Amino acid sequence: MFNRNRSMQQVAAIVSISLVAGCGLLGEEGSDKAGPIVVGTTSAPSTLDPAASWDGSWELFRNVYQTLLAYPNGATTPQPDAAKSCSFTDSSSRTFRCELRDDLKFSNGDKIDAKAVKHSIDRIRAINAPTGPAALLGSLEEIEVPGDHEIVFKLNKPDATFPFVLATPAMSIVDPDDYPANSLREADGIVGSGPYQLDSYQEGDSAELVRYGGYKGYADHQNDAVTIRYFQDSAEMVKALRSRQIDITYQGLAADDVVELGQGGADNEGLRLVEGSSTAINYLVFNPKDPVAEKLPVRRAVAQIVDRPAIAHKVYKDTVDPLYSMVPKGLTGHTTAYFDDFGEPDADKARKILADADIETPVPLTLWYTTDRYGSDTALEFKELKAQLEASGLFTVTLKSRPWKTYVVGYQKGEYPVFGRGWMPDFPDADNFIAPFVGDQNALGTPYPAKEITDDLLPRSRQESDRANVVKELQEAQQILVDDARLLPLWQGKQFLAMNEDLSGGERALDPSTIMMMWQLSRKTSW
Repeated sequence: MFNRNRSMQQVAAIVSISLVAGCGLLGEEGSDKAGPIVVGTTSAPSTLDPAASWDGSWELFRNVYQTLLAYPNGATTPQPDAAKSCSFTDSSSRTFRCELRDDLKFSNGDKIDAKAVKHSIDRIRAINAPTGPAALLGSLEEIEVPGDHEIVFKLNKPDATFPFVLATPAMSIVDPDDYPANSLREADGIVGSGPYQLDSYQEGDSAELVRYGGYKGYADHQNDAVTIRYFQDSAEMVKALRSRQIDITYQGLAADDVVELGQGGADNEGLRLVEGSSTAINYLVFNPKDPVAEKLPVRRAVAQIVDRPAIAHKVYKDTVDPLYSMVPKGLTGHTTAYFDDFGEPDADKARKILADADIETPVPLTLWYTTDRYGSDTALEFKELKAQLEASGLFTVTLKSRPWKTYVVGYQKGEYPVFGRGWMPDFPDADNFIAPFVGDQNALGTPYPAKEITDDLLPRSRQESDRANVVKELQEAQQILVDDARLLPLWQGKQFLAMNEDLSGGERALDPSTIMMMWQLSRKTSW
């Protein structure tokens, strides 16, 4: 067992440091004479249609589609983007009105009006894709369009978080002539109005973005073109960074690579590594339809055995922090409910839990993970989980895995007894680490009736725009999640960006949902 408070001994020096002696972060920012800025990531889109995506596809969407509201650099509350202004028009937070900017156009020249906005959001619910974000719109009753530039959202209950929903890439504005009202778009490419146009796209390989001259919004372009390259693993991505095939890494740096990049040396000459905070989390999901995972004592026994600090240290080299609630540190209402209830890992306590329920041991358990979504360390993480559970003598564990696109289909069909997921927030509020995982329709595809949460605690909390006033409700909801033990939080991530020393803007490029705003990146022209 590892010390919960173990410091980051190996990467203590990685806080916004330069790996090049004498190189600073200053210098004039210039144009893209050397060609497009190239960003590397291991997180490829699963779809190009916003109505089908509640996942990492949003990383591309933020840059090519536009939303009514979004997050300019440094903002933690939504600000106008396609909208000129937005606000609640009543004291009960049930009527939200937005006015569009003038003369907005899609990249194909079609105009953007209030009807296009209504079409974009209505089709999400009409299509109700299994992997789509329809559940985010649970408080929406109807959309009215009194004029070409006016959109009025009528809510079926008070919801102070609704502006945050509108700021998610899920609510991207699409062209009614290109995106059917009742089915997903089958054509290639993207028709949007965001800071960039999608010039070309090769699934799983690359996305070439060029500045959209007709964009009207908050984004201030620092470059004219960005190419995103998708990698299968961290090692391949870091190799491309060192050989200058890419300029910056985004998602997916493995812990070993973070540590190595932070140590300097000849291999890292001309590179720098920046560490930032993150509210991204990683957790296990127990399928209630599985004959083993549906048993509460089994779930509680797993919770009693799992050693989060060991995972954080042995697998992730302390580049992540142990997490004891679905709500991460840094957000109002965060608790350590799992540690408060279970304490340190203890196989004897787990044995008693199973014995009291007359469950024969060892319990057979199958754990599933995805091979190409959350980074190269995922396989090592699940090997460590298997080792911990089997070392107790209480479980025999089988590990299975699939690529993300087929992995999603599998858990949506309820095929996995226990499976791993990661979560990057739709918006920076504790509500978004509770609501998406409960109810009949949720982001996991496994119904989780939790009526006290869905019918009482969350509705009450959404009546209050000052989130400091709803800590009690949020903490009660977290305790219910612990009591049910259907979701087992493991760790909270940190954000690491590795980049060429002549690149600027990486530190400014991450929004509160840890999505990269590519327009913030630029090259320095002098030192």
